[in-house]
Amino acid sequence: SLGENRGMLFFYGPPKQMSFWMQNTKLALDIGYFTADGILREIYPMYPMDLRSVKSRRSDLLMALEMNQGWYAKNGIKPGDSFDLESLKTALLSRGIVKSKIPF
Repeated sequence: SLGENRGMLFFYGPPKQMSFWMQNTKLALDIGYFTADGILREIYPMYPMDLRSVKSRRSDLLMALEMNQGWYAKNGIKPGDSFDLESLKTALLSRGIVKSKIPF
């Protein structure tokens, strides 16, 4: 299960095209793809146990955020919106992520 306002954040570097699938995942999720400046560029639905890749259109992406399906729409979050990168960095550091591993 995934809490109402909980998600899974993935970082990659250098920026690239991204692709995710749902093997062994029993939850319906939405995935948001973000560029290095923290801007949400694409959102896609992902379905339980689906082995098809959910590939981004863009090739300059640094982060992906998986949330419960419908979370982005329910919260009025759409492409063009952005993370507060300083707040995100502070949150990651407080969770023990090493500063050198944060790609922004």
